[in-house]
Amino acid sequence: MEYRQLGTSGLKVPALSFGAGTFGGRGPLFSAWGTAGPDEARRMVDLSLDAGVTLFDTADVYSDGASEEVLGAALKGRRDQALISTKAALPTGEGPHDAGVSRSRLIRSVEAALRRLDTEYIDLFQLHAYDASTPVEEVLSALDDLVRVGKIRYTGVSNYAGWQLMKALAAAGEHGRPRFAAHQVYYSLVGRDYEWELMPLGLDQGVGAVVWSPLGWGRLTGRIRRGQPLPKDSRLHRTAQFGPPIEDEHLYRVVDALDEIAAETGKAVPQIALNWLLRRPTVSTVLIGARDEEQLKQNLGAVGWELTPDQVARLDAASEVEAPYPYYPYRTQEGFRRLNPAVV
Repeated sequence: MEYRQLGTSGLKVPALSFGAGTFGGRGPLFSAWGTAGPDEARRMVDLSLDAGVTLFDTADVYSDGASEEVLGAALKGRRDQALISTKAALPTGEGPHDAGVSRSRLIRSVEAALRRLDTEYIDLFQLHAYDASTPVEEVLSALDDLVRVGKIRYTGVSNYAGWQLMKALAAAGEHGRPRFAAHQVYYSLVGRDYEWELMPLGLDQGVGAVVWSPLGWGRLTGRIRRGQPLPKDSRLHRTAQFGPPIEDEHLYRVVDALDEIAAETGKAVPQIALNWLLRRPTVSTVLIGARDEEQLKQNLGAVGWELTPDQVARLDAASEVEAPYPYYPYRTQEGFRRLNPAVV
């Protein structure tokens, strides 16, 4: 397993990390993702650690906290071998204090996560969504306090717009608060919006990408192809409305390219899609999820080899879409490209 710096922080993370959203299985969305209990989760953690996957990502909203509980149980007795990442901000109830990242809710959320995970500290704590109702200075002050008392060690965000992340980074610099080291983002061969603004921001500010849903919300598993019905047991029947939208023709064009390269390399479609992501700028780690051990073993096979430059170029071409204004001039006009060479 390759290990990389998380952004420009001192924390080293594996190129592949484990997304524990399949642990717990509560609720209509997360039960469709997976229903792993403590025994199955422990076996998947065993496989991950044996492969060098040391970072495990979860959140308070995953199965109403059950994901954190199952992950904590699976790591019992070997906490020192693992890095734990969790998140808070999204609503966990109907009350006025059950959402957001106010000082009081952040402290309560961290304390609750520590109990569920059965640990004394969280290696990476991320804000799961931007909270427009709480001043950024209040958020950063609370996170700073939690870092100082040792309850969290590194901080990050998830699903932020560029201006939201830059506002927080600027405030951290102005007030001497810890800077966000990570941005957990959606990024895949069928979802490259991250490249338009957030990737250049990450390059400029040293923020590492923690990639979620690298297989396009389950669409790049190798089971979905042009002219074929959606498999009966696909979780997309129940979860498609919750995930990023993808036009069918764009998906099939990418899958066609993946199939061609799979035939050339002998690798599975998901392994190729993951390997492509691992080459992208700012990507510190890619989260792989698994409903069972076989799926996990396949995803772990995405490392230890490389696509050729020609294969990368073909995947780039198949997956590219026109960037929206104001980003398209940077890709289509020579003057913009010369002024902004870091723009992908």
